Amino acid sequence: MKVRLLVATATAVLLGTGVPVPAAAGPAAPVPAAPAPVPVARAFVPATGGAAASGVPASGVVPPAPCPKAPAPRVSRPPRPSPPPAVPSERAVGGPALDTAGLVVPPGAARPPAVTAISWLVADLDTGEVLGGCGPHEYGTPASVQKLLLAATMLPRLDPRQVVTVTDEDMDIEPGSSAVGLVAGGRYRIETVWLGLLLQSGNEAANVLARLGGGADGMAGGVRAMNEEAHRLGALQTHAVTPSGLDGRGQFTSAYDLALIARACFADPTFRRYALTETHRVPAQPAQRTKGFEIQNENQLIYRYPGALGGKTGFTDLARHTYVGAAQRNGRRLVVTLLGAEPQPARGWEQGAALLDWGFSVPRGSAVGRLVEPGELTAASAAAPPPALAATGDPRPAAASGPFEDGLIARWPVAVAVATAVALLGAALLWRRRAGRPR
Repeated sequence: MKVRLLVATATAVLLGTGVPVPAAAGPAAPVPAAPAPVPVARAFVPATGGAAASGVPASGVVPPAPCPKAPAPRVSRPPRPSPPPAVPSERAVGGPALDTAGLVVPPGAARPPAVTAISWLVADLDTGEVLGGCGPHEYGTPASVQKLLLAATMLPRLDPRQVVTVTDEDMDIEPGSSAVGLVAGGRYRIETVWLGLLLQSGNEAANVLARLGGGADGMAGGVRAMNEEAHRLGALQTHAVTPSGLDGRGQFTSAYDLALIARACFADPTFRRYALTETHRVPAQPAQRTKGFEIQNENQLIYRYPGALGGKTGFTDLARHTYVGAAQRNGRRLVVTLLGAEPQPARGWEQGAALLDWGFSVPRGSAVGRLVEPGELTAASAAAPPPALAATGDPRPAAASGPFEDGLIARWPVAVAVATAVALLGAALLWRRRAGRPR
């Protein structure tokens, strides 16, 4: 009985301070099974993997092999942040075959093209079938493809005809980062702000939209809404810290999650129109003495790939090149997502185009998994006993995905509490000793 009490007390302390506890301390979120079985996948896994790493029966696994990689020049980049600990139930979302750091494709499919991306995924926007991927549930930093999560969250909330005023706080973006050219005090239709976000990847536009959609809490409320929408879509590995995708501590996503987010975006006709818009004129702001100017869509896929539906580019020194693109051919609509690519020997959109070509070559009905439906995982979680942290309602703590040093910093409240308790006990004993002495 005493042991159980000690274990319960220790678990409560760990949960209260945000320190991870063993999986046995609480039930894992259930992952609904696919409505129909998919063909057994061939999983190419690294040499350290195997059947257990790929999540498919040993009989369906070819000898271990890595993802096909194109040679890329070495570049200087900041150290990659430590991702959150892997959660088995999250890595199995969409099917057990997707739980691999290697390549997974349907039986009989051609080998995908070699790309420089660290991870990628190709899926059918209409059926939700995942046609293949490389490390689909591996964590990566999103850069500006995170703006798609902002779009999925805020497009239904904001009236595109409303005129809004840009604030000084909206203009607080990293010097030298992508901006569309909005000015503080300027008045713009929300539709213009959306086009500035999606065509030119304007980070100040992202701040405006997050602030407007965040309600009384402004931009912070907007980011919180983005995380709530990611959870609703089933993108359990996604955690937003900035609305624009500018790097932030604890900000991660995965190729699989990006496909879920992109699918939600392309289900919206307004987004589809914006994504294929080639040019837009931003109006002059006489009060700020700025002239009007024209912006162009930076996604080369819409100009150079037959049947392109649009998408989003992204880049930071940390994330490198990220990309989401979609296209239609012979009645099929496919989406490709990739993270951590280098622009040589092919740019991000070109790597995406090559993977789309491969995806269209995969026979209909062939799949290695599926994209879960919006609300599917949250409905399953609601039917199960709530986890210990559900009462907080907060998104995953950013500290959980920081580097090792951040983990030590995140534990300082525990050390302070212990030190305080020891100090109080010592003070009490000293007081008792002094009270017994003559004055």
